[in-house]
Amino acid sequence: MALLLFGQAASGQENAERILQGAIALHQAGEVERAIPQYRAYLKLRPDNGDARSNLGAALAGAGRFGEAIVQYREALRIRPGDPRIRLNLALAYYKLGRISDAAGEFSSLHRERPSDRQVLLLLADCWLRRGENQKVIQLLEEGAKQSPGDLAFAYLLGTALLRDKQVERAQQVIDPILRNGDSAEARLLLGTARLEALDFKAAIADLEQASRLNPKLPEVHSYLGRAHIQTGDTAAARRAFQKELELNPNDFESNLQLGALLRQDQDYDSARKLLARALQVRPGEFRAEFQLASVNLAAGRLNEARAGLESLIRRAPRFVEAHIALATVYYRLGRKADGDREKALAQKLTMEQRVRQYKVTRE
Repeated sequence: MALLLFGQAASGQENAERILQGAIALHQAGEVERAIPQYRAYLKLRPDNGDARSNLGAALAGAGRFGEAIVQYREALRIRPGDPRIRLNLALAYYKLGRISDAAGEFSSLHRERPSDRQVLLLLADCWLRRGENQKVIQLLEEGAKQSPGDLAFAYLLGTALLRDKQVERAQQVIDPILRNGDSAEARLLLGTARLEALDFKAAIADLEQASRLNPKLPEVHSYLGRAHIQTGDTAAARRAFQKELELNPNDFESNLQLGALLRQDQDYDSARKLLARALQVRPGEFRAEFQLASVNLAAGRLNEARAGLESLIRRAPRFVEAHIALATVYYRLGRKADGDREKALAQKLTMEQRVRQYKVTRE
């Protein structure tokens, strides 16, 4: 019956507008799944309405269908090039889908045009933080933190970047305003992070557990807790912590990476592969994630996939000892003894060079 009505609506502007208004009403009422087919029906009649196409993208994003939303936002931008509202929504869809590099590109472009937009600034900083680009975060936020000394979001992101960059004293100066606010989850998370960096794992676990009690939904708290548990050898607790983080934030890089590695040890190769693929979606080309994915393929007997991944990794990171060792194993299993011997010899040479450098540092 609905299809018949839509077919009749094609004959007039009035009926097309009625479909659009119905879609908007459903959307505003939060009934996005019902709004989506209405928007699609309208766009069959008026395919060049950029606002309606953007609204369809927003409805799809609201339903968690971010890949489809991206398609609609791109089409809306073809109709309305440069529209900042659509570009922001596109960036957010990339962000929520875990395409952090694409999101960072969009947020960076928006930030250049709108440097005073706090939301864009903080989202860009968060993208770079997730990609491990700590220096970029520091450069981006330092001036803003000076101009907004009471802004805890600035302090949190900047303090985290400084800690990860091992600039502990500067981080302490930034963190102090958060600590003065009392026993907050954010303060405990930053203290736990600092203690983790200082290799005080038991104290780090205590702070991070307190942070998770104060705010169980605080981004990255369970991820850091998992990393601290790994350092104490409690892999069961680490596994639980990473799983909690991924329930809240499926795109957390470290949780995907670390849980993927743990699942590889459990021989749950399919689940491990999915997590590591997501980690690489967040940080394309990241060496640790590529190595773990190749290790999963090796353990699962997918030798040619493991070989291709390790060869690619070694071309870009020729001193990655573990990758040479793994590749030697792959070659031996493929019956390529000469190649295996070559990789084994390279691994031994690199290991010896590392030991010599460590000895010199210790002597100095």
